[in-house]
Amino acid sequence: MELKKRLHILKRKFRNKKMAPAFNALHTFLFLPDETTHGGTHIKAADDLKRTMNTVIMALVPCLIFGMFNAGYQHYSAIGAPVEFLSWDAFYIGLIKVLPLVIVSYGVGLAIEFLFAVIKGHEVEEGYLVTGMLVPLIVPVDLPLWMLAVAVAFGVVIGKEVFGGTGMNILNPALTIRAFLFFAYPTWMSGDKVWVHGAVDRAQEIAGGANLDAISGETILGSLAQGNPAGYSIADMFFGFIPGSVGETSTLLILLGGLFLIFTKIGSWRIMLSSVIGALVMGLIFNAVVSSGWIAESSKFYGLMSTEFWHHLLIGGFAFGTVFMATDPVTASQTNKGKWIYGFLVGFISILIRVFNPAYPEGVMLAILLMNVFAPTIDHYVVQGNVKKRMKRLKVKTA
Repeated sequence: MELKKRLHILKRKFRNKKMAPAFNALHTFLFLPDETTHGGTHIKAADDLKRTMNTVIMALVPCLIFGMFNAGYQHYSAIGAPVEFLSWDAFYIGLIKVLPLVIVSYGVGLAIEFLFAVIKGHEVEEGYLVTGMLVPLIVPVDLPLWMLAVAVAFGVVIGKEVFGGTGMNILNPALTIRAFLFFAYPTWMSGDKVWVHGAVDRAQEIAGGANLDAISGETILGSLAQGNPAGYSIADMFFGFIPGSVGETSTLLILLGGLFLIFTKIGSWRIMLSSVIGALVMGLIFNAVVSSGWIAESSKFYGLMSTEFWHHLLIGGFAFGTVFMATDPVTASQTNKGKWIYGFLVGFISILIRVFNPAYPEGVMLAILLMNVFAPTIDHYVVQGNVKKRMKRLKVKTA
């Protein structure tokens, strides 16, 4: 309470100064806003933007913690010195690789948010709280920190602030950051590798003093794209004991996170379900093409085409993208019918790109960004269709 009183006194001193937005953001981060409306209110609710962002972060934290354990576990498995999954050695490697990504993501992103708030003279928005957590979960764990900093700066400025800030952007900021990395630094974002590089000294200790360098191994998508077997059981793929980006491996935790977002009415179940349906339909089409014999086993597309259609839901970043990024309320469709169309096309196009782009066997990022652009158009035609139906009913009644 003493801290709150002191901050309240300082807040009054900063009220009419240029740095007021930055100070108010710090005060709001630590405590609930102490401002109330002076006029009558029409709707009273306990939720606000900060609570919404915090709820999404709560759904992401299990994926983050699991990803840290998995990054270390995959590292030691790759160097031939396996350790227990839930061990300090596994967690230590994941922690020292993932935590710097989280710090840089939040540090650079929030600094730019504060800067724009001071320049424009408006309050700091909480929209980057979720983006800052998403970014470390969808990039390679061995990505140089300066590359991440450049990409975050680009994503926040070009992907959001130039459109007016939180709520005005047309593209998902986290995916904009990943897309920038993919096109600017393709050798670090090849899509068919997972970096499980860890602390060399620690690895040497576990491996008995062997001289070790950074280890990189194929993901399941990379292996299938080259016509090789996945090499992992369905249980491993579902629970997440596989190589991959930090937050994208455990379908189980992603599913639980999705259910949590649906229960809290933050994530759209229509988008999630329709995305799954779209992916299954595309997968069934490819399986039918393989069964018909229209494509030879020597084809570079055969590996992913012949993958069991429902396996696509368990590998790569499809589940994570569907639950946490396709459902972004700012960039997704807003109408109920539009959400069904939008989600279906996200799933359908994701598998389409995944199969036909073996150099980058993952399509969910590009599919969601593409549909972000078309979401307003989908909503426009849905609304126009509803207007025409009502006009027809009106004409019938007045006839």
